[in-house]
Amino acid sequence: MATIPVPAPEAQASISPFGRVIGVLFSPGKTFEDIVRKPGWVLPLVLTTILSIGVSFAINQRINWREFMSQQIEKSPRAARMSAEQKQQQIEGGAKFSPPFTYAIGALGPIFIALIISLVMWGAYSLLGGVSTNFTTAFGITAHAFLTGLVSSPLFILILYLKPYGTADLDNPIAANLAALLPEESAKWLVALCKSFDIFTIWTLILLAIGFAAVNPKKLKGAKSFTIAFTVWAVFVVCRVGWAFIFS
Repeated sequence: MATIPVPAPEAQASISPFGRVIGVLFSPGKTFEDIVRKPGWVLPLVLTTILSIGVSFAINQRINWREFMSQQIEKSPRAARMSAEQKQQQIEGGAKFSPPFTYAIGALGPIFIALIISLVMWGAYSLLGGVSTNFTTAFGITAHAFLTGLVSSPLFILILYLKPYGTADLDNPIAANLAALLPEESAKWLVALCKSFDIFTIWTLILLAIGFAAVNPKKLKGAKSFTIAFTVWAVFVVCRVGWAFIFS
């Protein structure tokens, strides 16, 4: 008997880099599956870096660095032990170096943060989830997960220009977290804890969980991937709150 040929399964069409940028925000499951099949990270890093530099520019345009440094010094426990001349020297030094430092953070911050988070999540999913993948894939997932900055960065810039000159709160500019509900005299450790419960942070963690789950859906089925991502975040929160408590 003649055998009936079985048609080969059609290869899934790859999503374009720009399609991934949109897809990760609106259809993350399918988008991360495509990223795992063919990892890429250049476009999301370029976009987040451009936005980060834009934020740096807006900060330097809308913040009075001398006044800001003066406020920071007065909040410091060392303020009572400093002379007026010492305070003025620190204010002038801070006002001079803050603008270039802000641009440096804007230009280098996105790639540095993406690298650190990629390494941490790569290790966490390997140790806790038993999922083996290469660093390029982990970096591609992380770079795309941080595209939440496409929303938060323009919002930050808008707030800077809507508020009167020099009045923006750089410690909590968007106020998309529980710390916005606390009174000004709240303990530093409590502020650090409440800042961790941030809408954009949680959104990014959800995307990371979806992204790494796409690496091995069988091993990371159900809520396992989310448990790993939020466990890593919880460890960070404990360290952050502990640091604030020790040095408050």
